[in-house]
Formats: sequence, structure tokens, C-alpha cells
Amino acid sequence: MQSSGHADLTDLIGGLVSVNHRLTRLAAASTSSTESPAVWRTLAVLRDLGPMRLGELARVSRVSQPTMTKLVHALDDRGWVRRIADAGDARAWLISADPRGLAALDAWRDELVGAMAPYFDDLSHDERETLASAVALIRTRIERADDAARTGAIA
Repeated sequence: MQSSGHADLTDLIGGLVSVNHRLTRLAAASTSSTESPAVWRTLAVLRDLGPMRLGELARVSRVSQPTMTKLVHALDDRGWVRRIADAGDARAWLISADPRGLAALDAWRDELVGAMAPYFDDLSHDERETLASAVALIRTRIERADDAARTGAIA
């Protein structure tokens, strides 16, 4: 039997994930970007976790390796990613975000923020503080999970 505290946490996390998906869909629909969301996710993964092999990038991004191969080729053609030699295995390559790709990601994020700002303009000072606290709290949890992903540990 679950304690009410655990059930409340379960409901809270479920609600957070659900509303985040809805917010992400609204944000994507609110911009003029014609890029696949997978482009931005891939660049964000490389920014957040650093260079990685194609198979690992596919696993972390939750897409098939052939899908990631196509995506990396498209990003490479734009100069948004680089292939760098894997110091641990001379036969292997790591995929790294190029500064041009990170600049494109930042520009898209700025567009996204601009498109979403009107939905939040009417927040009171206290609501903004609450939201800032929630973002900071969630960021620490995600960074912990990112650290675990980098080291192969379980978050």
C-alpha cells in the first residue's frame, strides 16, 4: 500500500511530465521553425552531455541508430555537428556539437521564449518566484540524471 505522500509525489511527477509535454508542443507550434524537434533535441543532448558515439547518441535520444545516422548527416551537412576522433578507440568517431549548431540552438531557444512569453506575461511576482524555484529544483534533478548518464550510473 502506498503512503499518501508517495501517491502525491507520483501524481505530482506525472502531472509535471504531462504538462511539460503539452508546453513543449505549444512552444513548438508557436515558433516559425520548420526544423524537426529531433534536430533541437540532438543538439541539446550534445550540448548537455558532450561528445558521444553515434550509437550512444541514438540511445540517449531514444531513436534508432539508422534515424540518428540520417540526422547526424543532415546536421553535419549544415556544419552544426562535427565528427571527432575517439581518443579511446582510433576506429571510432564521436559526434560533437559545433559552435554554429549551438548558435542555431540558442537562436531557436530565443525564438521559443519570445513566442511563449505572452502566455506568461500576466504572472504575479509571487508566481514568477514560484516558477523560478520550480525550474531551479527541476534543473538540479535533470543535471543529476545527466551526470549519471555521462558516467553510465543510474540516476
